[in-house]
Amino acid sequence: MSFQVTVQPSGHQFTCEEGETVLAAAIRANIGLPYGCKNGACGSCKGKILSGSVTHGVHQEKALSAADEERGGSLFCCAKPSTDLVIEAREVAGVGDFPIKKLPTRVAAVEKVTDDVAIVSLQLPANERLQYRAGQYIEFLLKDNKRRSYSMANAPHLDERITLHIRHMPGGLFTDFVFNTMKERDILRFEGPLGTFFLREDSDKPMILLASGTGFAPIKAIIEQAIHNGAKRPMTLYWGGRRPKDLYMQQLCEEWARSYPNFTYVPVVSDALPEDNWSGRTGFVHKAVMEDFPDLSGHQVYACGAPIVVESAKKEYVAQCRLPEEEFYADAFTSEADLAHA
Repeated sequence: MSFQVTVQPSGHQFTCEEGETVLAAAIRANIGLPYGCKNGACGSCKGKILSGSVTHGVHQEKALSAADEERGGSLFCCAKPSTDLVIEAREVAGVGDFPIKKLPTRVAAVEKVTDDVAIVSLQLPANERLQYRAGQYIEFLLKDNKRRSYSMANAPHLDERITLHIRHMPGGLFTDFVFNTMKERDILRFEGPLGTFFLREDSDKPMILLASGTGFAPIKAIIEQAIHNGAKRPMTLYWGGRRPKDLYMQQLCEEWARSYPNFTYVPVVSDALPEDNWSGRTGFVHKAVMEDFPDLSGHQVYACGAPIVVESAKKEYVAQCRLPEEEFYADAFTSEADLAHA
């Protein structure tokens, strides 16, 4: 049995099979519904049911509350239709431009840049190329149908290798393997490109780029893509970490700031120790943006990192800094049991 789903206001239609989520069916049909984690944690895919009914699978209350659901709200990543549907969602242009592939890849290099962050380089088969948009991610296909997602840290034109920034989470299914066992020439499998967090190239608005920890990875790709495009729009990167060592590519950011007049870099450290001799900005990284840009009404914001950082930024920028909600683009590190990147 299958159900027809109609998206408003675009009028696009696609078929959803029984037991399939609305989002999975939309991705299969190259319909650009917004999404992030795909498992009911981040809320990026939230929309409305205008007619028809769905059954929601397991999800986090913060992503879709009971009150939201009563008002017709829906998380399309875990919503399975029980009738034909008419839904309301803001579609993302360009999502279906590149095919989603399942590919083998060889580990080309593993560089541990700090005690808990590794930069992993992947080599694709000689006859394969992964086309994607700066900011998107891949999912490693692990045993027992488990997956772990990581953003590409290189812009698409720098695609000789795919690079990922992986933080070690002790006890994590995948990151323990990366830090304790994985070696060069190991073969892995992944699916991608995925996600609707990517550089919107049709805008000339100034960009605020907000990263915490390894959330720098897709932000780095977005910056590289903008530079490659010759973008003249102002870009200001705010990168936050607990200690200075967490800003593990500081020299690259400083080089961008020296080389590109429209690029500004603001590092922010929240928990520096005396031996760090830190003399730069301190506190919460999203607050530093508010101090410098009390009016964000004419900006775009791209944010990636810890969920608390991304959620706080969106809420406060929209409420206090007049940022249009539709100009906040985000990729929060959330997933099943909040272990997306483990």
